[in-house]
Amino acid sequence: MTASAGYGHAGPRGPTRARRLARIAWRLLLLATVAFVALWAWRHSVLERPRLLWELSRMPAPQAQPVPVDGVRASQIAATFGAPRGSDRRHEGVDIFAPRGTAVRSTTRGVVVAVRDRGLGGRQVWVLGPAGERHYYAHLEAWSPGLAVGDVVQPGTPLGTVGDSGNARGTPPHLHYGIYGADGALDPLPRLRAAP
Repeated sequence: MTASAGYGHAGPRGPTRARRLARIAWRLLLLATVAFVALWAWRHSVLERPRLLWELSRMPAPQAQPVPVDGVRASQIAATFGAPRGSDRRHEGVDIFAPRGTAVRSTTRGVVVAVRDRGLGGRQVWVLGPAGERHYYAHLEAWSPGLAVGDVVQPGTPLGTVGDSGNARGTPPHLHYGIYGADGALDPLPRLRAAP
């Protein structure tokens, strides 16, 4: 028997069949390992936010959402979307009146993208939700303890409490709730009234 016959050595025509199969097996093992590691990383808590952002971008906008203020029914909310606010702007949401300190909760699954105190909204929280819509909770008295940018929220997650911060100072306590899509402000009231 020659040195190249049957022992995995290259013969005059290249690698033997056994050597080719071994290479294929190693490549398949490497591919399976990479796939396993990628799947593990995708499901790991470290990637929870990026994974959720990807999922949210693929979800449609909700057709119904819960009222974000505890103890308030949708039928109690006035239809003020689009009403004049001064001479140069319109109301881009709804005002939900409730006693100062009443809990304000997220209406949707999402990621907190801003927790700040500035401008017309005063103390405010922004949540990025399904279909890339941004949910705006303004005039808060306080934020929920520990709430921070990057937090993952679900419908019902506490965001803060009803107040009168920002340009609502001195008015009856209320939450200004707005939804902003790719084309600007959307009226939240139809969705709030559609919820069971």
